[in-house]
Order: sequence, then C-alpha cells, then structure tokens
Amino acid sequence: MHDDTLLSHTGTAGPEGHGLVNPPVARASTILFPSLDALEGRTPVRMTYGRHGTATHAALAEALTALEGGAGTLLVPSGLAACALALQALVRAGDHVLVADSVYAPTRVFCNEVLARFGVETTYYDPLIGAGIAGLLRPNTRLVFCESPGSQTFEVQDLPAIVAAAHAAGARVAVDNTWGAGYWHKPLALGADVSIQAVTKYIGGHSDLLMGALICNEATLGPLRAQLRWQGNNVSADDAALALRGLRTLGVRLRQHQAGGLAVAQWLRAQPQVARVLHPALPDDPGHALWRRDFSGACGLFGVELRRRHRAGLAALLEGLELFGMGYSWGGFESLIVPAHPLRSVRRWEGAGTLLRLHVGLEDPADLIADLAAGLARFDAAA
Repeated sequence: MHDDTLLSHTGTAGPEGHGLVNPPVARASTILFPSLDALEGRTPVRMTYGRHGTATHAALAEALTALEGGAGTLLVPSGLAACALALQALVRAGDHVLVADSVYAPTRVFCNEVLARFGVETTYYDPLIGAGIAGLLRPNTRLVFCESPGSQTFEVQDLPAIVAAAHAAGARVAVDNTWGAGYWHKPLALGADVSIQAVTKYIGGHSDLLMGALICNEATLGPLRAQLRWQGNNVSADDAALALRGLRTLGVRLRQHQAGGLAVAQWLRAQPQVARVLHPALPDDPGHALWRRDFSGACGLFGVELRRRHRAGLAALLEGLELFGMGYSWGGFESLIVPAHPLRSVRRWEGAGTLLRLHVGLEDPADLIADLAAGLARFDAAA
C-alpha cells in the first residue's frame, strides 16, 4: 500500500473491534490471566500488564512499524526518552559512540552527562563526513547516532555511506528521524537499525501530546524492548489514542506544511535582511542533492540567518508577530519562531548574524509572509 492508504488502514480496531472504526482507549494496570499456564508464561497471551501496553498501544505501534518498514515499535514518554533509550540499550561501559555534531541538544547533554558517568565515551563527528566516518570508528565503537537534517542547522547526512561504514566495523546505526516523520524519510530502508521519532511533533500534530517512538529492525528490537521494560517507561492509552488519531492525517498535513514552508522560505531568501535560508529542499542548499536522493518531501521546519545581530531589533521582530508564536517544540498546526544557538564541538557554527528557527504551520502562507514582513520592518526600525 502507498503510505496515505496505509495510514488509514493499519492500527485499526480489527475484527475484535466489532465494527468500530477506531480502536477503543484501553486503560489498564492489572490484566487478568485465563489460566495458571498463562500466568506463568507457559501459554502465550497478548497482554500481560498495563505497563507493557494494551490494545491501544499495540494499534499505534503496528501503524508506525508499517509506516517505516520495521520489525516492531516501542513507545516512550518523549522524543528525548526515545533517544536516551536507544543509546542506553545498545552500548555498555567501555564502549564508544559516534554522534552527529548537529544532534538535538538534549541528546548531546545525555551523552556528556549520563553516558560518560557510566563509562561510555562519545565522539562528535561532522554531519557532512559521509563515508569518511570510517576513519573515526574504533574497535569498541558500538553505535553511530545520526540526525538528518541536523537540529537547528539542517545538514543532510549521507546515511547510506555512514551505514555501510558502521556495519562493516560491527557498529549499529540509530537515526533521529523526527523531521522526516517516517513519511518523507525511511532510514530503515537505507540500512539504519533504529529510526527514532518524537511523536510529540508531526504524528501528534496538535501540540497537546508528549511521546517518543523507536521503530526497530530485527537485530535491535529485542535489546531495546528489554531496556524499556527494565526502565519501566510507558505511555498512557489516552496519549496513544491521540497519536493514532494524528497519524491518520499525517500525509495531508505534511504536504500542507511542505508547501507553506517552501513558500515562506523562498520569500525570506529574497529579503535584504536575510543572509541565508537553511532548508534542504531549496535547490541552492548544500544538502539538496542528498535530500533529493533520500527524502520524498520536506516538513515545515527550517532555519533563517539574519545579516545582523541586534537584540532590540530581534525583540521588536519577535514580540510583535501576530501569527508566529515563540515557543519550543514544533510539528503542530501553529507557526512558531525562536532564536537558535547551535552547540558544536567539531565545526564551529560560522553564522555572523542572528539564527532563527521557523516552523511553518497550517496557516495560509500569504498571511505568514505578511506577518514576517512587518516583523522585519520592525527589526530595521529598531536596529
């Protein structure tokens, strides 16, 4: 099935739903067993304990697994929890991990503060390194952690080349795939072992949900599932139902985000206050060729660098916007804008002006452009 059809016809209530279109919200802590053999694990049963999930969780996991072509999906309370679970499950004391220098900042903090405390060494690599990552792999490198496009600066990684080098050295590859949402980008099809998503973003789609998901291949599903059970992480059935509802409209919303985002990005690129627009779908973006090869579309998240730094001007720009809100997260129906401050260890961020991160929501692009035009005029007047 094509993805749009799949989103409507997987993770449903099925024959047990007695005709219900949507799976019921199954809330549970205790689940009763039909026999002693079942209780002792001698006879398989579908559900065992609320923390391990109910039929509602299973429906969402089934749909995400089908969307990304995995062997199974694990659900956790946030996108960061998903990144942390992958890192913890696939390494142990004495191991070495390679992490993209453009990674989501809280993932970097987790590596520096938590993994280091347990004897795992992290090396950050240039996200544009491609096959050259072979030179950084060590005998004890167990995991390469990618994020493509990169957080805040939107570098596109050559994932097939990284996967080939990592697998040749016996290392696994995990990818933060939140930007691609499992719809525009399929890391498992390119050889990655785990595709990570913040369900909070485009799958939820309405800025009222926190959740993460790890879509695993056969080799990683067991270790990640064991780690999840040991940690005791779980999500509520109500949140799983919200995520499943958002998933049904993922395709149509992403197409609107893509169209609006490109319209706004192209307009911004022509403005005298703008030094550059960081958007892989623009033909002059450094990552455009890789994006065209490995992605089938773009979302509404991208970066804009202004030519000047001026705090009073920035405040005038941001605080007067009527349609763009200042707030973290993204992927909802509303447009957002925040200053961005890239953290780098390998290649220093070279921007001379103020970097902004924009999320273009589902509003009419003409209205968003008018809002930004007024904001840029305020920036000039204050500066």
